[in-house]
Amino acid sequence: MKKAFLTVAAITAATGLNIVSANAAELTGNAGLVSNYVFRGADASNGKAAAQGGLDLSAGMFYAGTWLSSVQVAKTVEVLDPIGNTVDVTETEDSGVEVDLYAGFGDKVGDFNWGVGATYYGYTDNVIDPFIEANLSAGWKWLSISINPGKFLNNERDNNIKLDQEYVYYEATAEVKGFYGTAGYWDWDQIKGVPDQPIKSAGYFELGYGDTLTVNNIDLFDYKISYVYADRDLIANDQSQNTLIFGITKNFSILK
Repeated sequence: MKKAFLTVAAITAATGLNIVSANAAELTGNAGLVSNYVFRGADASNGKAAAQGGLDLSAGMFYAGTWLSSVQVAKTVEVLDPIGNTVDVTETEDSGVEVDLYAGFGDKVGDFNWGVGATYYGYTDNVIDPFIEANLSAGWKWLSISINPGKFLNNERDNNIKLDQEYVYYEATAEVKGFYGTAGYWDWDQIKGVPDQPIKSAGYFELGYGDTLTVNNIDLFDYKISYVYADRDLIANDQSQNTLIFGITKNFSILK
């Protein structure tokens, strides 16, 4: 995993010497609302609506930005029901804000495109442990794939064993005329010395449609409807999850 991060850093440094061109920088913003925030198959808003927004800066092949979303995480405990079965009961619900920071380089050559960068995912009030990942992507026309090795920055220990897990997240997306399908898979490294792994490798798929609502040649906002199916191991409650999501986003130019 460390080699993957070093490789991305080396590619970025070597490539970045000449690809920040003299093109004028462009700064854009976005704000939106979704009926449920699902991150790579996992519910990050506990079935509730989430407000989201961000800023993006681009100059030549270089890009950088930040993105925020409200998040809610349910804390559960195991209790016995009247007939002696173990059930999960929601004890509390923690709320916070996800703050993403990302940067990298990307370009399009004919029908092909590529990207290399890194992302930091942070959360206020320690709602979720922060994590970092490298982002490698490639695409052709309607098809795109990405490989994202990452690491959770967890300082908790179990019997003096640090529980900061590493992973590789794989994703493939096909999009044609607003319709899209995405398949994602979390491949988690095993923590040595821990018999019951806190997170298991699992995947999900998402199907959806998105477009821009235009009235009198004026773009009002972008909208999207999607369906997400998540494997039972991804959400850690022994049940698969089906989610229907509605979302709207308004994009605007700040500097051009």
